[in-house]
Amino acid sequence: MTATRPYATLLAKGEDRRQRILHAAEQLLARNGWRNTSLAQIARIAGVSAAGLLHHFASKEQLLHAVLDARDADDNAHADRGGDLIEEIQRVAKRFGRAPELVGTFTVLLVENIQPVAPLHDRLLARSRRAAGIVADLIRQGQQTGRYRTDFDADLKSAEILAFINGMEMAWLLDPSIPVTEVFTGYAESLARDFAPRGGEQ
Repeated sequence: MTATRPYATLLAKGEDRRQRILHAAEQLLARNGWRNTSLAQIARIAGVSAAGLLHHFASKEQLLHAVLDARDADDNAHADRGGDLIEEIQRVAKRFGRAPELVGTFTVLLVENIQPVAPLHDRLLARSRRAAGIVADLIRQGQQTGRYRTDFDADLKSAEILAFINGMEMAWLLDPSIPVTEVFTGYAESLARDFAPRGGEQ
């Protein structure tokens, strides 16, 4: 009698194949963008058949969303939404070493989906607004507890901080020799000085 392959083994093989597809997509999207990347190219790099790729991702758009899901999952796993904003900004620099492919893919997709007709525009816009809200809330919490001065607008400062992060990701893709850890540390320290309550302010 032939032994039946355990279901858990099949699931593990399927997840391994899915991760290989995602990794191949991240590599090609970061290099070529979504317009110049085909599902056939991704399947070839991942070492799977076209049918095997379509088993996991029924369309190119579904695969693009899965790539963004991976970036969001990485953010959620390494961020402390209720922590100190200054420490969180310093922690962002670790992503460049931990998941460089996610930095590259996300930045390229962001640039390619600026126009409202682009397939990921709405999701990326909603994501950007959600991130701005999270940062602004952290600033307001600091203002309410007296850690940060209160004479500046949290929403405007949030926009500045996110512009710095996005800009650094773009600059690093252009020139990977940039010492991102030192740059992020310096920016975080400048924010800490800027946010500190002025004399007499509680």
